[in-house]
Amino acid sequence: MAGKVTISTISVTPPRTDLTFTCRQMVEGMTAHLNWKVERVLPDSPDLIVLPEHCDAPANLGEREREYYEARGDIILDNFRETARRNKTYIAYSAKRKDEKGDWRNSTVIIDRNGGVAGVDNKNHLVIKENTEDGVVYGNETPLIRCDFGTVACIICFDLNFTVLLDRYAKLHPDLLVFSSAYHGGLMQPYWAYACRAHFVGALRGLPGTIISPMGDTIASTTNYCDFVTASVNLDCCVVHIDGHARSFIEMKKKYGKGVTIYDPGYVGCVLITNHMEGVTVRDIIKEFGMELMDDYFARSLEHRRENVR
Repeated sequence: MAGKVTISTISVTPPRTDLTFTCRQMVEGMTAHLNWKVERVLPDSPDLIVLPEHCDAPANLGEREREYYEARGDIILDNFRETARRNKTYIAYSAKRKDEKGDWRNSTVIIDRNGGVAGVDNKNHLVIKENTEDGVVYGNETPLIRCDFGTVACIICFDLNFTVLLDRYAKLHPDLLVFSSAYHGGLMQPYWAYACRAHFVGALRGLPGTIISPMGDTIASTTNYCDFVTASVNLDCCVVHIDGHARSFIEMKKKYGKGVTIYDPGYVGCVLITNHMEGVTVRDIIKEFGMELMDDYFARSLEHRRENVR
């Protein structure tokens, strides 16, 4: 059941490496660098730590990239699995990897609190040269990864540009979108959050990382001074259209008071309802007051048009 979750996003700027080093030395240096970055958020006891796309790749590998990845293998993955197990946290580790068939993938691996793998997402929409020059294989699935705090859908960099992928994820109703990237995406970040009615966390290489509400509002962001940020969000929420619900909103607040929050961002005709109580979910509450989720309202509107258009 979705509920409160503490999320840390780390927008790691990839360091340069000494190309006279062996690849094993490079991997050891990168592991130490990433551990130092992660250690700064551990005092907040996050439930989830999110890292950027290619988080374990030095900035200047050039022609030694494939050699580096072959030497790295699962070393950094295993390092993060131990970090997750020791600190009882989930980690979204995004990196180039070889799959079980030996194909190269651009993937986000969700590591669970016990150091196991909760799920893997392979980048669906590669930049063309990733495939033609780097030999990375396209992903073709949209897994919904189940964590103990809710469900997670992953997006990797260039994926954010394609509404065909957005539409597939929106139908799955994830609780949280995890975006690991080397590019920011600008307005597409809050658009995805709103379109999927889900919280969104972005970790970017050297760019601001953000945590965004389902209404597209920025909850927390890294800054030019600090490349990590932690915030707690409540995933037990839903988006409801205002049509026909004015009286229900009043009655809901009368009954539950601070137990529920009704947030109106203005102008879009809908509100975000969040449940703060134990023993009941936001879905229970909206059902109690006969409310209709925004997506259901839109679906009913489309069906009515289909039946009545001339």
